[in-house]
Amino acid sequence: MCGIVGIYHKNKNVSGEIYDALIQVQHRGQDAAGIATWDKSKMSLHKELGVVTEVFKTSESLSLEGNIGVGHVRYPTAGRSDASEAQPFYSANPVNISLAHNGTLTNSEQTRTSLLKTHFCQFNTRSDSEVLLNLFAYELYKTNFRVLKNNHVFTALKNVYQRCEGGYAVVMLVAGVGIVAFRDPNGIRPLVLGKNKGSYMVASESSALAALGYSFVRDVNPGEAIIISENGELSKKQCSKKENHTPCLFEFVYFSRPDSTIDSISVHKARLRMGDFLGEKILKEYGHLDIDVVIPVPDTSRTSAMQVAYKLGAKYREGFIKNRYIGRTFIMPGQSIRKRSVAHKLSPIEIEFKNKNVLLVDDSIVRGNTSKKIIEMVRKNGANKVFFASAAPPVRYQNVYGIDMPATSELVASGKTVKEIEKFIGADTLIYQELEALKLSAQIGNPKIKNFEDSVFTGKYCAGNVTKEFLKQLEENRLDSSKKE
Repeated sequence: MCGIVGIYHKNKNVSGEIYDALIQVQHRGQDAAGIATWDKSKMSLHKELGVVTEVFKTSESLSLEGNIGVGHVRYPTAGRSDASEAQPFYSANPVNISLAHNGTLTNSEQTRTSLLKTHFCQFNTRSDSEVLLNLFAYELYKTNFRVLKNNHVFTALKNVYQRCEGGYAVVMLVAGVGIVAFRDPNGIRPLVLGKNKGSYMVASESSALAALGYSFVRDVNPGEAIIISENGELSKKQCSKKENHTPCLFEFVYFSRPDSTIDSISVHKARLRMGDFLGEKILKEYGHLDIDVVIPVPDTSRTSAMQVAYKLGAKYREGFIKNRYIGRTFIMPGQSIRKRSVAHKLSPIEIEFKNKNVLLVDDSIVRGNTSKKIIEMVRKNGANKVFFASAAPPVRYQNVYGIDMPATSELVASGKTVKEIEKFIGADTLIYQELEALKLSAQIGNPKIKNFEDSVFTGKYCAGNVTKEFLKQLEENRLDSSKKE
């Protein structure tokens, strides 16, 4: 998972605005950050490992010239962190191009092999984003343009769509054209368009638009490409037919900010409904539990936990103090790092737990180690009983569309019953959300969407030829043992 931004400003350098926008999507990636700008004659690029404030800590690093630009924050992916993997990626052939990408190509290796044979491309990383850049560059070259125009870009993208599989959202700087943004035919990964007078912005989430004073215009449609020219003219074209529109369900569970709207669905309201449905299930099936207090595991679960408490008629309390200087543990590489981070990240407030039957509410349970550690802390602080509820169903399968979900073998729910998971994390009772209830929580916000990308719960992949061999290789890359500790 990554965060991407593209900005056109009619009369000033955009590097400062892109910096501010990247801060707003920092939750989508903490491994690396970068900005590329274009001033109609020169492309400037700065990227490094680290969060945005670390990468752009000097005035020189933000002195990139140009009124159009793109930015990227990188999610830690399989393998070791490497500065060469930081984005945007750059190519000078057939024109200057900088690309920022969120998602995963499921046929990356096949495409890489093909490009090596047909175009003799040079690859410096194993990143599928570099594959995507080279593929677009090659398809643009094949248009045989003399003067590069929008129709050449749209033609190239039409061919890119035919050759790419998976889930992706992309923003590019293309010299002589402007900003190019496009989204996969299934709309798995989010991408939105905003406007502020004569300026435009595209971003992973609408919250970034609002923070910078841009009005939300609309979501980029699945299979659609948008061009914002060097003169601020907006063009669009459906470059691939819309498939079954299936936005990622885990965006609403965990990744997206609550003040974002994705495909016309308010993330905040979706999480409220998750709490409603979860509370109703507890009343119906677990009414015998003597719950004194409902406490969220900060931060994503707060909204759902409040609704659970409301449905149950129970007290809602904040039971943990969160260290704001620790990143999101789910997306940290390596189990030992995550364990240390959990211990430093959350501090329990003893009086909220002592001599009480506590219902903890979390957004999801992935590896289970964090849940186990939290329950241990709660018991040490005097809780009589600890019940645990997840606003999402059991996560049993790895994600292949841009979420670095752990290897299947590392998912606590893989091959285990609810009772077995309950025993592993140390809960007196474990309660999971039903999948249909989770889907409905989002779908109520936009009834036009009939399905969601829910493979982490079902093992059913909606896009690309996801073979057993592909999943096996992906699992090997994602094992904690392969990650930097």
